[in-house]
Amino acid sequence: MNLALKKTYNIGFALSGGFIKGFAHLGVMQALLENNIKPDIISGVSAGALVGAFYADGNEPYKVLDFFAGHKFQDLTKLVIPKMGFFDLKEFIDFLKSNLKAKNIEDLQIPLIITATDFDHGKSVHFKKGSLPERIAASCCMPVMFNPVKINGTHYVDGGLFMNLPVSTLKKDCEKVVAINVSPLVAEECKMNILNIAMRSYHFMFRANTVPQREMCDLLIEPYNLNGYSNHELEKAEEIFEQGYKTATEVIELFMEEKGKVWK
Repeated sequence: MNLALKKTYNIGFALSGGFIKGFAHLGVMQALLENNIKPDIISGVSAGALVGAFYADGNEPYKVLDFFAGHKFQDLTKLVIPKMGFFDLKEFIDFLKSNLKAKNIEDLQIPLIITATDFDHGKSVHFKKGSLPERIAASCCMPVMFNPVKINGTHYVDGGLFMNLPVSTLKKDCEKVVAINVSPLVAEECKMNILNIAMRSYHFMFRANTVPQREMCDLLIEPYNLNGYSNHELEKAEEIFEQGYKTATEVIELFMEEKGKVWK
């Protein structure tokens, strides 16, 4: 190989948004690690940024569940008089400050890119340095549900608005990119009331922007067994983890049996 063409990293993991479904990332990563597929860099959006940060901070995937054990959704958020959102993320930021060793992104043991949406200027932003808890919260900040997170005078919301599967942030620097998409585009049944119609439309928009990103990766894992989990069901994290682990194990076994390798 021409050394001039050698890329900075061997394997990168791109982790999608997905709210509570993000715990499936941990199960997928656990299966990948057990098959000696390890990330040299991670790029995450929303729940993917949260999971990626805990892993990059030196925790094995199955151990990350311990940080959330015993917590409920309302422990990590605060209901407020709706002005910019129904909930404030201060408690979530405090939780991250208490449980992550790294204070800044650049302090993590594995490089991490956190994608959020600059809501003031309408563009994706890919954080590679700066205060870790605030930038995770910004990436996770679903509009309307949560108050936007203000960083250096700019309001940020969920990175999934423009890029819910951040493969392109890794492609030019990685030999191989593993994309884990816990929010595949599925048209499950929906109760036809105004709130569900709004949420369904919102999720379709988020998921649709993953289509071009999916084509760029070298290994794609998408758990389709996550329908039916409420975004408030933090107590089901271990069950969601197992679903991700099961899917990844099946995908790896199938590819090895058919092709003798997992890569495209």
